[in-house]
Parts: sequence; structure tokens; C-alpha cells
Amino acid sequence: MQVKVSARHGHLGEDAHQLIEEKAGKLLHFFDRLTFIEVTVDLQKAEKGVEVIATAEHKHKFVGHASADDLQAAVGAAVDKAAQQIKHYKERIQDHRPNGH
Repeated sequence: MQVKVSARHGHLGEDAHQLIEEKAGKLLHFFDRLTFIEVTVDLQKAEKGVEVIATAEHKHKFVGHASADDLQAAVGAAVDKAAQQIKHYKERIQDHRPNGH
């Protein structure tokens, strides 16, 4: 699985880049069929905007948007939104038939 981190209107430091990769990698705990995670950080305004796009097998995409004054809070909120979509998708595709049938 590959994680791509990019910044708009500025440059991310190595520490911020590492933090984002670490938080985005936690999406694999929820769904191991993810193939690519792309994180885009918008540094233009005082509020940092973060977009997380997680791509899974069979062309499924899970997108989380968030903005906050603190970069770490924005990344955490965006990853949480994508994780919530992944959980909902995973629950929907699971077999809910009772045992014995």
C-alpha cells in the first residue's frame, strides 16, 4: 500500500510529513484491501485544509475532508471521516446471515 502526501500553497516539514503518513497508515487497521492513500494539505489560509482519499480494490474510494487551525487536528479529523466511511462500507458488504443456513 502506498501513501502519497502533497501540499498546496506551501511546503510540509519532514516531521509533518511523517505524522501524516503514520495517521493515514492507520486506515489499514479498518480495511486491509486499501491500495492507495492520497493526502493533500492546503496551507494557504490560517486554517489548514486536509483531504484524505483512500482507494480500495474494485475502484472504491473513501474521502475525508477537514480543516482546523492545527495541522495535526485537521489530519486526525479527515482520517476519522475516511475511517467512518470504510467501517460503514465493510459492515455493508459483510455476510449477515444467521448460522445454520
